[in-house]
Amino acid sequence: MSDVLLTEQRGSTRILSFNRPERLNAWTGEMGRAYFDALDDAAADPDVRAIVVTGAGRGFCAGADMDMLQGISGAGGEGREAAPDTRPHTYAISIGKPVVAAINGACAGLGLVHAAACDIRFAAEGAKFTTAFVRRGLIAEHSLSWTLPRIVGPSNALDLLFSGRVFLADEARELGFVSAVVPADQLLDHAVAYTEDLAANCSPTSMKVMKHQVWQHLQKDLESALEESNRLMAESLRRPDFKEGVASFVEKRPPNFEPVTES
Repeated sequence: MSDVLLTEQRGSTRILSFNRPERLNAWTGEMGRAYFDALDDAAADPDVRAIVVTGAGRGFCAGADMDMLQGISGAGGEGREAAPDTRPHTYAISIGKPVVAAINGACAGLGLVHAAACDIRFAAEGAKFTTAFVRRGLIAEHSLSWTLPRIVGPSNALDLLFSGRVFLADEARELGFVSAVVPADQLLDHAVAYTEDLAANCSPTSMKVMKHQVWQHLQKDLESALEESNRLMAESLRRPDFKEGVASFVEKRPPNFEPVTES
C-alpha cells in the first residue's frame, strides 16, 4: 500500500487513513489510486465487515492539493495525469460493505466529496467543513450536486455550495451531514465501536443489499423501488442468514452470519 494511505485492522473493521498530514491530507492522484485500491482490498477480504475512513494528523482531507490545482490552472484547465484512474470519486458508494467516515478535522472541497460518498459520517468536535468550489471559480464537482442535496436537502445544499462558507461539526450535525459529534480523542474509537457492533450483530448480505437499495432507489420512482424491494425481500427469505437471524434471536445468542466478498 502507498505511504499516502495507511491501513489498520481492528477486529472486523478495516481503517483507511489518508496520510499526508503535513498538507492536511490534500488529495493527489496517488492518494486516490491508493484509496480506491484499499477499498477494493477491503471489499474482497472476508475478514472485513466494515470500513472506516479517516485522516492522519489534524485533517480529514483539505481538498485537492493546491500544487495540482495550480498546475491545471496554469495549463488552461487542460492539466491531467498521464494515466488517470477511471474509478469515480463516488467509488465508496459501489462498495458492498458499510463505509463510515470519521472526520477528524478539515474536510473541504474534494475531501467533502469523499465524506459525502461514505454511508455514514461522524465528526470530531470543532471539525471544519466547506464545499470551497465557488471560491475557486469552480462548480460542484464529482457528483456533489447529487449526493449533498440527498443528505442535507436542496436548500441547505445550495447554501453550502453558493457561499462556500466554513461550517463546523455542530452545524454539520444539525444539517444531517454527520450523525454524531464526539471529542476528537474519542472519534476513531466511536466509529470503530459502531462498525464492530454492525459486524457482530448484522447480516453482511443484508447490509450489502440495503446499501444498494438506498443509493440506487434514490434514482427510481416509488413503484420501481417497491417492485425491486419485494423481489429482494423474497430472496432474503430464502437465504441461510434469515434462518440464522431467527434462530439466534430465539436462542438468545449472537448470530453467526456469513461474510460477503467482492472481487
